[in-house]
Amino acid sequence: MLTTGMGETASDLLARTLGPVPAVALGGLALAGSLAVQFTLRRYVAWAYWTAVVMVSVFGTLAADVLHVGLGVPYAVSTPAFLAVLAVVFVLWYASERTLSIHSIRTRRRETFYWAAVLATFALGTAAGGLTATVGFGYLGSVVLFAVGICVPAMAHRLGSLNAVTAFWTAYVITRPLGASLADWMALGHTRGGLSLGLAPVTLAWTAAIIGFVGYLVVSQRDRRVLAAT
Repeated sequence: MLTTGMGETASDLLARTLGPVPAVALGGLALAGSLAVQFTLRRYVAWAYWTAVVMVSVFGTLAADVLHVGLGVPYAVSTPAFLAVLAVVFVLWYASERTLSIHSIRTRRRETFYWAAVLATFALGTAAGGLTATVGFGYLGSVVLFAVGICVPAMAHRLGSLNAVTAFWTAYVITRPLGASLADWMALGHTRGGLSLGLAPVTLAWTAAIIGFVGYLVVSQRDRRVLAAT
């Protein structure tokens, strides 16, 4: 959720500072570089993985925002479009590998499908958050909506009515609009229903939080122990 919110405000900040086209180009280069590093590794490395996630967040958000602001594509159109893209990725992934479990990602092809799904979820999250914010929920209302929504797969899985893979990907998708809506609510001005904290301060604060969590994982190796157990 932090990476989504940070990507939301960072992309807006880059677009306002550099312009949409240079921002997309810079975001694309950063994404390509981080994924190149990720794909050269033979095992999970916390800093490399989460750097790639952050870069996907920034670029995915830029892509969704450029469609809306630059090309005038309504969120009501881009949201189902990105949802369709994500569905296609899942269909192709399952048709090829017969599983969507993240615990089965041990080949380059499965990892490619995984990162394609991640990119689609970030773009979808930005569009979905923008859609709910502009159809009457506002940013705070969107935060509440998606916070309630993310509890649904958690409870369904806990009660045994939803399998682990479906529950994971459903929750994963919902973290995107939840994080984006929360960051927008914190950063944007009072006239737009926000707290008016500013794009730069929110971006820096969320970046610091991400670095703190990833630093904890690097030092504690807790995520490595969990992976080894699964």
